[in-house]
Amino acid sequence: MSTSVKTFKRRGTKALLNNKEYTGFPVGELPKRFAFIYDADNDREGIPSWFNHLGWTFINKDLLKTGW
Repeated sequence: MSTSVKTFKRRGTKALLNNKEYTGFPVGELPKRFAFIYDADNDREGIPSWFNHLGWTFINKDLLKTGW
């Protein structure tokens, strides 16, 4: 799968990638549900997608709203 980046702007821990807002985290401060796909026991979903740029891990802001 190939993704072409049309625009990328970064300001601090926030980034805009193709008009979608992302929040950046350093490695030690990632959310608990990062890279967690699904927990059948508690019926919870994790964050299945992200990207890395210059040592920061960026997660779509919409995925962080439905957090636990």
